Amino acid sequence: MKKLIALSLALIFAMSCSIDDDNTNYSFEVLPVESVDIPTEFTLGETYPITVTYLKPSSCHVFKEFYYSKNLNERTVAPITIVYDDKNCQTLDNVTEDATFNFMVTSNGSYIFKFWQGEDANGEDQYLTIEVPVVN
Repeated sequence: MKKLIALSLALIFAMSCSIDDDNTNYSFEVLPVESVDIPTEFTLGETYPITVTYLKPSSCHVFKEFYYSKNLNERTVAPITIVYDDKNCQTLDNVTEDATFNFMVTSNGSYIFKFWQGEDANGEDQYLTIEVPVVN
């Protein structure tokens, strides 16, 4: 997860100033996952949609892509949003958004998905961990 934080900070610093002529300023923010819609089992060679639900903090947060890291059969996932610097942004309370990615099953055994849910009071990363077996 240290890589996720480093990536987030690098993206924020790299993109905090606009390079466009329209003076649109934005940054990137990794948001914690609230819930996940994922199959209970996979079949080798098949592709499955996995839907992640996250809280949208403001009207200026727009989904961009997923942070997606793999290590053997373990996957770490978190939504990355673009945050536009706009004075007309509205703070949102309990507004969720869904984002979906397709996952192709390429190996046997079980996959372990770790969906980032933020940090605890001690700064430790918290994950929603889901193990999905691959069946024949």
